[in-house]
Amino acid sequence: MKPVQITIVTSLLLSLVVCVVFYLISFFLFDLLPFYSLFILFAIVFILSLASLKILYSQYIFGNLNKIYREIIKLKNPNEPIRTFQESGTDITNEIQNVLVGWSKESKQEIDNLKQVEIYRREFLSNVSHELKTPIFSAQGYIHTLIDGGIDDADVNVMYLNKAAKSIDRLVSMVDDLESISKLEAGELIVEIRTFDLTDLIHDVIDSLEIQSREKKINLSIVEESNRPVYVNGDRDLVRQVIVNLLVNSIKYGVQGGETTISYADGGDKIIVDLADNGIGIEKGHLPRLFERFYRVDKSRSREQGGTGLGLAIVKHIIEAHHQYISVQSEIGKGTTFSFSLQLSK
Repeated sequence: MKPVQITIVTSLLLSLVVCVVFYLISFFLFDLLPFYSLFILFAIVFILSLASLKILYSQYIFGNLNKIYREIIKLKNPNEPIRTFQESGTDITNEIQNVLVGWSKESKQEIDNLKQVEIYRREFLSNVSHELKTPIFSAQGYIHTLIDGGIDDADVNVMYLNKAAKSIDRLVSMVDDLESISKLEAGELIVEIRTFDLTDLIHDVIDSLEIQSREKKINLSIVEESNRPVYVNGDRDLVRQVIVNLLVNSIKYGVQGGETTISYADGGDKIIVDLADNGIGIEKGHLPRLFERFYRVDKSRSREQGGTGLGLAIVKHIIEAHHQYISVQSEIGKGTTFSFSLQLSK
Protein backbone atom coordinates (compact mmCIF):
# COMPACT_ATOMS: atom_id res chain seq x y z
CA MET A 1 0.00 0.00 0.00
CA LYS A 2 1.25 3.48 -0.88
CA PRO A 3 1.95 6.13 1.82
CA VAL A 4 -0.96 8.32 0.64
CA GLN A 5 -3.40 5.38 0.87
CA ILE A 6 -2.12 4.54 4.35
CA THR A 7 -2.71 8.14 5.48
CA ILE A 8 -6.31 8.23 4.12
CA VAL A 9 -7.25 4.86 5.63
CA THR A 10 -5.77 5.85 8.99
CA SER A 11 -7.76 9.12 8.95
CA LEU A 12 -10.98 7.27 8.10
CA LEU A 13 -10.50 4.81 10.94
CA LEU A 14 -9.68 7.58 13.38
CA SER A 15 -12.76 9.56 12.29
CA LEU A 16 -15.02 6.52 12.69
CA VAL A 17 -13.66 5.81 16.16
CA VAL A 18 -14.25 9.44 17.25
CA CYS A 19 -17.80 9.46 15.84
CA VAL A 20 -18.67 6.13 17.52
CA VAL A 21 -17.33 7.39 20.84
CA PHE A 22 -19.23 10.65 20.48
CA TYR A 23 -22.41 8.72 19.53
CA LEU A 24 -22.13 6.50 22.60
CA ILE A 25 -21.59 9.48 24.87
CA SER A 26 -24.63 11.27 23.42
CA PHE A 27 -26.68 8.09 23.73
CA PHE A 28 -26.03 7.63 27.45
CA LEU A 29 -25.87 11.25 28.59
CA PHE A 30 -28.02 13.18 26.16
CA ASP A 31 -30.70 12.70 23.67
CA LEU A 32 -29.50 11.30 20.39
CA LEU A 33 -28.16 13.94 18.06
CA PRO A 34 -29.47 14.24 14.51
CA PHE A 35 -27.73 12.11 11.90
CA TYR A 36 -26.42 15.13 9.96
CA SER A 37 -24.59 16.29 13.13
CA LEU A 38 -22.70 13.02 13.22
CA PHE A 39 -21.94 13.36 9.52
CA ILE A 40 -20.59 16.93 10.01
CA LEU A 41 -18.56 15.75 13.00
CA PHE A 42 -17.17 12.86 10.95
CA ALA A 43 -16.15 15.23 8.13
CA ILE A 44 -14.46 17.69 10.52
CA VAL A 45 -12.55 14.95 12.36
CA PHE A 46 -11.55 13.30 9.08
CA ILE A 47 -10.16 16.55 7.61
CA LEU A 48 -8.29 17.47 10.81
CA SER A 49 -6.82 13.98 11.25
CA LEU A 50 -5.87 13.80 7.59
CA ALA A 51 -4.06 17.14 7.78
CA SER A 52 -2.34 16.20 11.05
CA LEU A 53 -1.20 12.82 9.77
CA LYS A 54 0.05 14.36 6.55
CA ILE A 55 2.14 16.89 8.49
CA LEU A 56 3.51 14.21 10.80
CA TYR A 57 4.24 11.87 7.89
CA SER A 58 5.96 14.64 5.92
CA GLN A 59 8.15 15.51 8.90
CA TYR A 60 9.01 11.84 9.32
CA ILE A 61 9.88 11.46 5.62
CA PHE A 62 11.91 14.67 5.44
CA GLY A 63 13.62 13.79 8.70
CA ASN A 64 14.80 10.52 7.20
CA LEU A 65 15.74 12.23 3.93
CA ASN A 66 17.73 14.76 5.94
CA LYS A 67 19.64 11.91 7.61
CA ILE A 68 20.30 10.29 4.24
CA TYR A 69 21.42 13.65 2.82
CA ARG A 70 23.89 14.22 5.67
CA GLU A 71 25.28 10.68 5.42
CA ILE A 72 25.77 11.04 1.66
CA ILE A 73 27.54 14.40 2.06
CA LYS A 74 29.70 12.90 4.83
CA LEU A 75 30.70 9.94 2.63
CA LYS A 76 31.26 12.10 -0.42
CA ASN A 77 33.41 14.67 1.36
CA PRO A 78 34.33 13.88 5.00
CA ASN A 79 35.92 17.34 5.45
CA GLU A 80 32.80 19.27 4.44
CA PRO A 81 30.72 20.69 7.35
CA ILE A 82 27.54 18.68 7.89
CA ARG A 83 24.48 20.77 7.02
CA THR A 84 20.78 20.08 6.78
CA PHE A 85 19.09 20.57 3.43
CA GLN A 86 17.31 23.63 4.89
CA GLU A 87 20.71 25.21 5.65
CA SER A 88 22.01 24.37 2.19
CA GLY A 89 19.02 26.15 0.68
CA THR A 90 18.41 23.43 -1.88
CA ASP A 91 15.57 21.17 -2.88
CA ILE A 92 16.38 18.02 -0.91
CA THR A 93 15.00 15.57 -3.46
CA ASN A 94 16.89 17.21 -6.33
CA GLU A 95 20.02 17.50 -4.20
CA ILE A 96 19.96 13.83 -3.21
CA GLN A 97 19.25 12.85 -6.80
CA ASN A 98 22.16 14.95 -8.07
CA VAL A 99 24.51 13.57 -5.42
CA LEU A 100 23.48 9.97 -6.12
CA VAL A 101 23.78 10.40 -9.89
CA GLY A 102 27.25 11.93 -9.49
CA TRP A 103 28.23 9.23 -7.03
CA SER A 104 26.99 6.56 -9.41
CA LYS A 105 29.11 7.97 -12.24
CA GLU A 106 32.20 8.16 -10.01
CA SER A 107 31.64 4.61 -8.78
CA LYS A 108 31.21 3.34 -12.32
CA GLN A 109 34.46 5.06 -13.32
CA GLU A 110 36.26 3.51 -10.35
CA ILE A 111 34.89 0.08 -11.23
CA ASP A 112 35.97 0.51 -14.86
CA ASN A 113 39.45 1.58 -13.68
CA LEU A 114 39.69 -1.44 -11.38
CA LYS A 115 38.64 -3.73 -14.22
CA GLN A 116 41.29 -2.16 -16.45
CA VAL A 117 43.92 -2.60 -13.73
CA GLU A 118 42.90 -6.24 -13.32
CA ILE A 119 43.20 -6.82 -17.08
CA TYR A 120 46.58 -5.09 -17.04
CA ARG A 121 47.69 -7.21 -14.07
CA ARG A 122 46.65 -10.47 -15.76
CA GLU A 123 48.38 -9.50 -19.00
CA PHE A 124 51.51 -8.51 -17.09
CA LEU A 125 51.65 -11.80 -15.14
CA SER A 126 51.00 -13.74 -18.33
CA ASN A 127 53.77 -11.87 -20.16
CA VAL A 128 56.24 -12.26 -17.28
CA SER A 129 55.64 -16.00 -16.97
CA HIS A 130 55.88 -16.45 -20.73
CA GLU A 131 59.10 -14.45 -21.01
CA LEU A 132 60.72 -16.22 -18.05
CA LYS A 133 59.88 -19.67 -19.40
CA THR A 134 62.12 -19.32 -22.47
CA PRO A 135 65.49 -18.86 -20.70
CA ILE A 136 64.51 -21.19 -17.84
CA PHE A 137 63.52 -24.06 -20.14
CA SER A 138 66.58 -23.48 -22.32
CA ALA A 139 68.97 -23.65 -19.37
CA GLN A 140 67.05 -26.61 -17.97
CA GLY A 141 67.34 -28.50 -21.26
CA TYR A 142 71.09 -27.94 -21.57
CA ILE A 143 71.74 -28.92 -17.93
CA HIS A 144 69.63 -32.10 -18.14
CA THR A 145 71.46 -33.08 -21.31
CA LEU A 146 74.77 -32.71 -19.47
CA ILE A 147 73.44 -34.70 -16.50
CA ASP A 148 72.27 -37.49 -18.83
CA GLY A 149 75.81 -38.03 -20.10
CA GLY A 150 76.66 -34.98 -22.15
CA ILE A 151 79.12 -33.84 -19.49
CA ASP A 152 81.46 -36.69 -20.58
CA ASP A 153 81.46 -35.54 -24.21
CA ALA A 154 84.24 -32.99 -24.69
CA ASP A 155 82.62 -31.70 -27.89
CA VAL A 156 79.34 -30.98 -26.09
CA ASN A 157 79.93 -30.14 -22.43
CA VAL A 158 81.59 -26.71 -22.76
CA MET A 159 79.22 -25.63 -25.56
CA TYR A 160 76.12 -26.60 -23.56
CA LEU A 161 77.46 -24.98 -20.39
CA ASN A 162 78.01 -21.74 -22.31
CA LYS A 163 74.48 -21.88 -23.75
CA ALA A 164 73.02 -22.54 -20.30
CA ALA A 165 75.06 -19.63 -18.92
CA LYS A 166 73.67 -17.33 -21.66
CA SER A 167 70.11 -18.34 -20.78
CA ILE A 168 70.76 -17.66 -17.10
CA ASP A 169 72.35 -14.30 -17.96
CA ARG A 170 69.22 -13.40 -19.92
CA LEU A 171 67.09 -14.47 -16.96
CA VAL A 172 69.12 -12.30 -14.57
CA SER A 173 68.89 -9.37 -16.99
CA MET A 174 65.11 -9.75 -17.16
CA VAL A 175 64.78 -9.85 -13.37
CA ASP A 176 66.98 -6.74 -13.09
CA ASP A 177 64.83 -4.95 -15.66
CA LEU A 178 61.65 -5.95 -13.83
CA GLU A 179 63.08 -4.62 -10.59
CA SER A 180 64.07 -1.37 -12.28
CA ILE A 181 60.70 -0.77 -13.91
CA SER A 182 58.86 -1.65 -10.68
CA LYS A 183 60.87 0.97 -8.80
CA LEU A 184 60.33 3.53 -11.55
CA GLU A 185 56.56 2.98 -11.61
CA ALA A 186 56.33 3.11 -7.82
CA GLY A 187 58.44 6.30 -7.71
CA GLU A 188 61.00 4.55 -5.52
CA LEU A 189 63.98 5.06 -7.82
CA ILE A 190 66.03 8.03 -6.67
CA VAL A 191 66.97 10.38 -9.51
CA GLU A 192 70.20 12.21 -8.65
CA ILE A 193 70.24 15.40 -10.71
CA ARG A 194 73.73 16.61 -11.57
CA THR A 195 75.34 18.53 -14.40
CA PHE A 196 77.28 16.48 -16.95
CA ASP A 197 78.49 16.62 -20.55
CA LEU A 198 75.95 14.73 -22.68
CA THR A 199 78.30 14.45 -25.69
CA ASP A 200 81.00 12.86 -23.55
CA LEU A 201 78.44 10.35 -22.23
CA ILE A 202 77.28 9.45 -25.76
CA HIS A 203 80.86 8.85 -26.92
CA ASP A 204 81.37 6.61 -23.88
CA VAL A 205 78.27 4.54 -24.77
CA ILE A 206 79.28 4.25 -28.45
CA ASP A 207 82.73 2.95 -27.41
CA SER A 208 81.15 0.37 -25.08
CA LEU A 209 78.96 -0.94 -27.92
CA GLU A 210 81.74 -1.12 -30.50
CA ILE A 211 81.94 -4.93 -30.58
CA GLN A 212 78.16 -5.36 -30.97
CA SER A 213 77.92 -2.73 -33.69
CA ARG A 214 80.93 -4.17 -35.54
CA GLU A 215 79.39 -7.67 -35.55
CA LYS A 216 76.25 -6.26 -37.20
CA LYS A 217 78.30 -3.86 -39.35
CA ILE A 218 76.27 -0.91 -38.09
CA ASN A 219 78.00 2.45 -37.70
CA LEU A 220 77.18 4.48 -34.56
CA SER A 221 78.13 8.16 -34.62
CA ILE A 222 77.28 11.71 -33.58
CA VAL A 223 76.67 14.00 -36.56
CA GLU A 224 79.48 16.51 -37.02
CA GLU A 225 77.52 19.68 -36.18
CA SER A 226 76.33 18.11 -32.90
CA ASN A 227 79.73 16.84 -31.84
CA ARG A 228 80.28 19.53 -29.20
CA PRO A 229 80.05 19.68 -25.41
CA VAL A 230 76.44 19.97 -24.20
CA TYR A 231 75.88 20.28 -20.46
CA VAL A 232 72.59 18.99 -19.13
CA ASN A 233 70.99 18.39 -15.72
CA GLY A 234 70.06 14.81 -15.01
CA ASP A 235 71.04 11.48 -13.52
CA ARG A 236 74.04 10.47 -15.62
CA ASP A 237 73.70 6.74 -14.94
CA LEU A 238 69.99 6.68 -15.79
CA VAL A 239 70.48 8.79 -18.95
CA ARG A 240 73.27 6.41 -19.92
CA GLN A 241 70.81 3.52 -19.59
CA VAL A 242 68.40 5.35 -21.90
CA ILE A 243 71.05 5.84 -24.59
CA VAL A 244 72.35 2.27 -24.22
CA ASN A 245 68.86 0.77 -24.57
CA LEU A 246 68.04 2.86 -27.64
CA LEU A 247 71.35 2.15 -29.37
CA VAL A 248 71.23 -1.57 -28.54
CA ASN A 249 67.74 -1.67 -30.11
CA SER A 250 69.04 0.04 -33.25
CA ILE A 251 71.82 -2.58 -33.48
CA LYS A 252 69.54 -5.57 -32.84
CA TYR A 253 66.87 -4.57 -35.32
CA GLY A 254 69.03 -2.70 -37.83
CA VAL A 255 70.13 -3.92 -41.22
CA GLN A 256 73.59 -5.19 -42.07
CA GLY A 257 75.80 -2.27 -43.04
CA GLY A 258 73.31 0.23 -41.61
CA GLU A 259 73.91 3.43 -39.67
CA THR A 260 72.60 5.06 -36.50
CA THR A 261 73.29 8.76 -36.02
CA ILE A 262 72.82 10.92 -32.95
CA SER A 263 72.09 14.63 -33.28
CA TYR A 264 70.85 17.55 -31.18
CA ALA A 265 68.06 20.01 -31.77
CA ASP A 266 67.39 23.25 -29.90
CA GLY A 267 64.39 23.10 -27.58
CA GLY A 268 64.74 26.42 -25.77
CA ASP A 269 65.75 25.55 -22.23
CA LYS A 270 65.95 21.90 -23.30
CA ILE A 271 68.08 19.91 -25.69
CA ILE A 272 66.34 17.42 -27.99
CA VAL A 273 68.35 14.27 -28.66
CA ASP A 274 67.52 12.39 -31.87
CA LEU A 275 68.70 8.82 -32.47
CA ALA A 276 67.95 7.95 -36.10
CA ASP A 277 68.66 4.72 -37.96
CA ASN A 278 68.11 3.67 -41.56
CA GLY A 279 66.69 0.25 -40.70
CA ILE A 280 63.52 -1.50 -41.78
CA GLY A 281 61.23 0.82 -39.84
CA ILE A 282 58.10 0.14 -37.79
CA GLU A 283 54.49 0.14 -38.95
CA LYS A 284 52.47 3.09 -37.65
CA GLY A 285 49.96 0.80 -35.94
CA HIS A 286 52.66 -0.39 -33.53
CA LEU A 287 54.01 3.04 -32.54
CA PRO A 288 51.40 3.93 -29.84
CA ARG A 289 52.21 0.70 -27.93
CA LEU A 290 55.94 0.64 -28.49
CA PHE A 291 56.76 1.76 -24.92
CA GLU A 292 54.53 -0.84 -23.24
CA ARG A 293 56.11 -3.56 -21.15
CA PHE A 294 56.81 -6.75 -23.15
CA TYR A 295 55.25 -5.30 -26.29
CA ARG A 296 57.01 -6.68 -29.36
CA VAL A 297 56.48 -5.68 -32.97
CA ASP A 298 57.68 -9.07 -34.21
CA LYS A 299 57.51 -11.50 -31.29
CA SER A 300 59.40 -14.40 -32.83
CA ARG A 301 62.14 -12.19 -34.26
CA SER A 302 62.45 -10.21 -31.02
CA ARG A 303 62.95 -13.31 -28.90
CA GLU A 304 65.61 -14.56 -31.30
CA GLN A 305 67.46 -11.31 -30.63
CA GLY A 306 67.39 -12.07 -26.89
CA GLY A 307 65.77 -8.89 -25.58
CA THR A 308 63.72 -8.77 -22.37
CA GLY A 309 60.90 -6.72 -23.90
CA LEU A 310 61.30 -4.13 -21.14
CA GLY A 311 63.98 -1.83 -22.57
CA LEU A 312 61.73 0.81 -24.13
CA ALA A 313 59.34 0.80 -21.15
CA ILE A 314 62.32 1.52 -18.87
CA VAL A 315 63.52 4.26 -21.21
CA LYS A 316 60.12 5.98 -21.10
CA HIS A 317 59.91 5.81 -17.30
CA ILE A 318 63.44 7.18 -16.86
CA ILE A 319 62.75 10.14 -19.17
CA GLU A 320 59.44 10.85 -17.42
CA ALA A 321 61.19 10.63 -14.03
CA HIS A 322 63.29 13.57 -15.31
CA HIS A 323 60.00 15.38 -16.19
CA GLN A 324 60.91 15.22 -19.87
CA TYR A 325 59.35 13.51 -22.88
CA ILE A 326 60.22 10.86 -25.45
CA SER A 327 58.65 10.17 -28.83
CA VAL A 328 59.19 7.92 -31.83
CA GLN A 329 58.72 8.36 -35.56
CA SER A 330 59.15 5.63 -38.11
CA GLU A 331 58.47 4.71 -41.70
CA ILE A 332 58.69 1.28 -43.25
CA GLY A 333 61.84 0.95 -45.36
CA LYS A 334 63.28 4.29 -44.24
CA GLY A 335 64.12 3.82 -40.57
CA THR A 336 63.17 4.93 -37.08
CA THR A 337 63.95 8.02 -35.00
CA PHE A 338 63.67 8.19 -31.22
CA SER A 339 63.65 11.70 -29.75
CA PHE A 340 63.90 12.67 -26.08
CA SER A 341 64.49 15.89 -24.20
CA LEU A 342 66.82 16.81 -21.34
CA GLN A 343 67.09 19.99 -19.29
CA LEU A 344 69.98 22.22 -20.32
CA SER A 345 72.31 23.37 -17.57
CA LYS A 346 72.31 27.15 -17.13
